[in-house]
Amino acid sequence: MNKLLITLLIFTAFTLKSNAQDSILTTNPIQQKFQELIESSNNYQEYKVVNYDELVDLRDKTNDYIQELKDQITVGKNTADQQEEEIANLEGELKTTQQNLQQVTEEKDNIVFLGMPLTKGTYMAMMWGIVAILILALIFFIYKFKNSNAVTKEAKKRLDDTEKEFDTYKKKALEKEQRLGRLLQDEKNKVNKMNT
Repeated sequence: MNKLLITLLIFTAFTLKSNAQDSILTTNPIQQKFQELIESSNNYQEYKVVNYDELVDLRDKTNDYIQELKDQITVGKNTADQQEEEIANLEGELKTTQQNLQQVTEEKDNIVFLGMPLTKGTYMAMMWGIVAILILALIFFIYKFKNSNAVTKEAKKRLDDTEKEFDTYKKKALEKEQRLGRLLQDEKNKVNKMNT
C-alpha cells in the first residue's frame, strides 16, 4: 500500500513538473509581443523603426515574464522539495512499518516456552515429544502394574495353597499326636497293670 502511494506521488510530481514546463513553452506572451512589435514597426531602408514606448513596454513585460517564470520555477522547486521530503518520510515510514511487520510476524510465528523463544514447529514437535514420552511412561507403568498384580495374585494363590497344606499338615500332626498319645497312654496303662 505504501509502495503504491510513493509511486503515485513520484508520478504526480513528474507529471506536474512536465505540465508546468509545457504550459510555459506554449503560452509565451513575450514572443507574441515581439511579433506584434515587429509587425507594427515601420520600414526604413532595410531597417525597422520601432516605437520607443512599445520597446520599453516590451522590456517591462519581458522582465515581468522572467520574474513570473522565476517565481514558477521557485514554486515548482519548493513543491518538488516538499514532495521529495514527503517521499523520504514515506519511505522511512514504510521501512519502519516493514520492520514492525517483520517483528510482529516473527512474534506471531514464535512461542515463548520457559523463557525461550521457539518457532511453532519446534514447539509443536517438543509438545508431541512430551506427549509421546508420557504415553510411553503410562504404558510402561500399566505393564509393570499388571505384571506385579499377576505376581501378587500368584503369590496369594501360593500362600493360600501353603496355608491349606499347613492346615492339612496340622490336622495330620494333631491326629498323629493324639494317636501316639493314646498309644502311650495304653502302654502306660499296661505297664501300670503289670506293676500292680
